[in-house]
Amino acid sequence: MFDTTDQLAVNTIRTLSLDAIQKANSGHPGLPMGSAPMAYVLWSKFLNVNPKTSRKWSNRDRFVLSAGHGSAMLYSLLHLAGYNVTTDDLKGFRQWQSKTPGHPEVNHTDGVEATTGPLGQGIANAVGMAMAEAHLAAQYNKPGFDIVDHYTYALNGDGDLMEGVSQEAASLAGKLKLGKLILFYDSNNISLDGDLSMSFIDDIQKRFESYGWQHLLVKDGNDLEEIAAAVEVAKAEKSKPTIIEVKTVIGFGAEKQGTSAVHGAPLGADGVAFAKKAYGWDYPEFTVPEEVSKRFLETTVARGEAMEQVWRGTFDDYSEKYPELAEQYVKAFENETPELTLTKHEMETSKASRVTSQEAIQELSAQMPNLWGGSADLSASNNTMVKVEEDFMPDNYVGRNIWFGVREFAMGAIMNGIALHGGTRVYGGTFFVFSNYMLPSVRMAALQSLPVTYVWTHDSIAVGEDGPTHEPVEQLASVRSIPNLDVIRPADGNEVVAAWRRAASSKSRPTALILTRQNLPVLPDTYELAEEGLNRGAYILSKEEGKLEGIIIATGSEVALALEAKKTLGSGIRVVSMPSMNIFDEQSADYREEILPKSVRRRLAIEAGTSYGWGKYVGLDGATVTVDTWGASAPANIVLPAYGFTAENVIKVYQSLD
Repeated sequence: MFDTTDQLAVNTIRTLSLDAIQKANSGHPGLPMGSAPMAYVLWSKFLNVNPKTSRKWSNRDRFVLSAGHGSAMLYSLLHLAGYNVTTDDLKGFRQWQSKTPGHPEVNHTDGVEATTGPLGQGIANAVGMAMAEAHLAAQYNKPGFDIVDHYTYALNGDGDLMEGVSQEAASLAGKLKLGKLILFYDSNNISLDGDLSMSFIDDIQKRFESYGWQHLLVKDGNDLEEIAAAVEVAKAEKSKPTIIEVKTVIGFGAEKQGTSAVHGAPLGADGVAFAKKAYGWDYPEFTVPEEVSKRFLETTVARGEAMEQVWRGTFDDYSEKYPELAEQYVKAFENETPELTLTKHEMETSKASRVTSQEAIQELSAQMPNLWGGSADLSASNNTMVKVEEDFMPDNYVGRNIWFGVREFAMGAIMNGIALHGGTRVYGGTFFVFSNYMLPSVRMAALQSLPVTYVWTHDSIAVGEDGPTHEPVEQLASVRSIPNLDVIRPADGNEVVAAWRRAASSKSRPTALILTRQNLPVLPDTYELAEEGLNRGAYILSKEEGKLEGIIIATGSEVALALEAKKTLGSGIRVVSMPSMNIFDEQSADYREEILPKSVRRRLAIEAGTSYGWGKYVGLDGATVTVDTWGASAPANIVLPAYGFTAENVIKVYQSLD
């Protein structure tokens, strides 16, 4: 099955990676040198991708390098397979504004499917991709028309498997019986600091079999035939995901192979020469032998082009027989959102924003067949399930309610994988205080411009009896500091509706909805003002009469408190609802001046969270009614007044301003 050209191709991957790392004087040679054989087998014999159309072909296989520090190997593969990664790009590895950054970045380098590097998340991303494939196949495939039929592959190392997120994700993948998910484990018994046995002695076979996975062992990571046979067995298993444990030698061919010394530092000129001699490599640096180029054209490139051509013919026939489904499929992968009709709220109603969010989700689900989501085992509290939809389960992949389980971090990373796959829009919920468990994946969503939505409820010390462990204080300031993340804390049902409409229409930014457990009254004029106001980040909810004497700024549940205080403070007070700081900061200078004129220095901010971040809005002369300590366990109607969230205290603090 394999010949000397294939072995030459393996060594080409290794040497291109070594040359790139050596030229940069930075990088991780160990993984490319050890994992090149398994990567080559996958890319040359099994991976169905078309470099000419790259990520535009929706039914391509997905490959995720979870061990993103091995990026030099991925860039070498992309170059050899004909993606838009040139020799000059390899020479620019890890350099300023190059296409080949230190860790792979989606939307930056042609052919990269996910931004990886923080270990473990790539595995969870792959789980999300496999879930998306299963869901879309159940939704769109018809007899004779398997328009969604592809595999998700990921390559990881020991570090990925030590991270808890990989364990969370693998557990869920086993439960969901994701048979088209195949994980390559680069098992080399070495971690960055030294011998793996110093920190990690898991029996991977027992661990993954307990999750419901198939475990396969390749004893010789340089045996191309053994690797290929394992992939065939993995693909034959339809009801379980598979982990292929490939025993490798880190830094294979290096003078110090098999040690941590080759993990994360260039080998040096002498070290590179030593390795190349071990490979029998006698070419100038950055050389791709002609027969290797030809082999990639005959395998990866030719197979991908042919398979996409067949698929497009099938899809044309599918479009004729099922035109509505075909149109829906195309729009879903283009991330198009229909014009949404969402019910606004009249002043007579008073509901928690988690409840008005639930109502919005029901309406969105009816209008957006590509929308699905769930909760980290808190759906009864987050109100994320769609009542008329079924559950996404192994016997019912068409279901749109996802049971993520108590796996907040994995939920976030899986959502990223779902979004990266394309074709659906996903949301996930938990208590706001537990967003801390998710932050690494939230950061990666923002970094990758993924339009996922977080439903974070129980947003303040008003959680009450559950006490400080469940009462978020610093979380708002924390998530607001993440670039490219819309953080929205709605004041009532109408702001919730506007927030969901924005989130459901976003194409390049994740959205965090910060929602209450306690009821919120529908505020005067939000029926008319909330839609535009929320999309400007802040707006005047109650305008002053006559001369503007001062401004009270509030978010979420505290906006009603600001309006109540104004009744006593007088008509010269302006009340500004600021559901989103980051959206407001993006508005024009003129608009920001219109809402918060610089000449008015008497300002008060009210928010049931830390004061951190409010200084830019209230200035040195202003004040805040906030929470700069931990919460307490007691009913909300006792906790809130005790922390100063009363009209009387707001009035007192405001009147204390000069």
